[in-house]
Amino acid sequence: MGDGSGVMKRFFALCAAGLLLFAPQAAVWAGELQLQDLIEEALQAGPEIQAARAKALASGFRVPQTMSLPDPMVMAGYQNAGTNRLTFNEAYDSQFMLSASQQFFFPGKRALKGEVAAREEESLSASAKAVQLRIIATIKELYYDLFLAHQSMDLIREKSVILHQVEDAALARYASGGGMQQDVLMAQTEKYMLLEREEMLKQKIQTLEAQLNSTVGREQAAPLDRPVAPVFTPYSQALPELIAAAYENSPEVKARERMVASLDAKVRVAEREYYPDITVTGNYGLKGQAFEDMWSLTTTVNIPLYYTTKQRPAVDEAEASLSEAKNELQAVRLRLSSAIRENYAMLQATERLMELYRQGLNQKTHQDFQTALASYATGKADALTVISRIKTITDIETSYWGQLVEWEKARARLEALTGMMTDFHTEEGRQ
Repeated sequence: MGDGSGVMKRFFALCAAGLLLFAPQAAVWAGELQLQDLIEEALQAGPEIQAARAKALASGFRVPQTMSLPDPMVMAGYQNAGTNRLTFNEAYDSQFMLSASQQFFFPGKRALKGEVAAREEESLSASAKAVQLRIIATIKELYYDLFLAHQSMDLIREKSVILHQVEDAALARYASGGGMQQDVLMAQTEKYMLLEREEMLKQKIQTLEAQLNSTVGREQAAPLDRPVAPVFTPYSQALPELIAAAYENSPEVKARERMVASLDAKVRVAEREYYPDITVTGNYGLKGQAFEDMWSLTTTVNIPLYYTTKQRPAVDEAEASLSEAKNELQAVRLRLSSAIRENYAMLQATERLMELYRQGLNQKTHQDFQTALASYATGKADALTVISRIKTITDIETSYWGQLVEWEKARARLEALTGMMTDFHTEEGRQ
């Protein structure tokens, strides 16, 4: 019994010290993965962001093209009188011919076509901004998920240390005749279950690292340090402010608005097609020394004779496309409003849960664990009681960090939805 009593005293001391593992403390790591560094790297090298920017840039080059006149036409030839021999300088109708022609659009068409292309460029630029915000939000979500996986790994390892002490104490009590074999088996079973969870977390960390590297634009096997713990600061903006900001600043809304403007101009372009274009042609005939040269200037006007099957359907098509764009704009606004309400509700719920964990459950479960630990050390409680209290503490710690991560992810999504990139802060250690 002396040896068993000594083991129990050491167990109680180690477990009491182990409680410090669950308390807030500053963690020191060999390297830290900074969220801002990942975002800046993605903005500079992310393939999806670069592709969206290049697409918007390419659309800008279409503006001068659409406003340009058609290429002028030049013709050179020879006209001969008869077919038996060359009659240049002998027959009046024999001549070398030169001509040049240029088509001119009906007034207003060029400006409208340029407006269509310019609004399309603005729409694609806004879409590129939307892609950028979406990628940043994805990086933040993966970053915080990776942090949670590392944090869960720490909690499991801390729990394993205490369970190892429970196992040693149970073995000592069983060897001295003061305990049951069931306590030993229970502690060992729980320990092996933790090993399984640890392996699953290792796999999850590898998956998240690969996804984060891919999103940033790195090789998927590139090593990553441990993310820094986020700092919780209550969200100050109200729901109506967020919805109003989304309608005003969201790149998705701006992209749809510019597309509506582009299609509105396209309707006016189609309506101008009822009016004819003019082609001016200059001709010069070189007849030689025996006859005087000739020149002529002509204009050609196309007649929209088949407007019922060409111009009118084109206007109808443009108006239908405009109606589609307006409805899509309204759908985007409704979707943004719904998504903002959903994420805002999530923010509020996670804030309440984190406050509950900090102010109530965390303190009570630690007190309950200390009581069970003292009872087990004196032989008044079994190992099941201690193990269940350890599991409760770990579950609450995991839930707290999980809620904090969900809060950060919801805030990241709100930033992307509203088009407002707010400052973010990180800190070392735990809350």
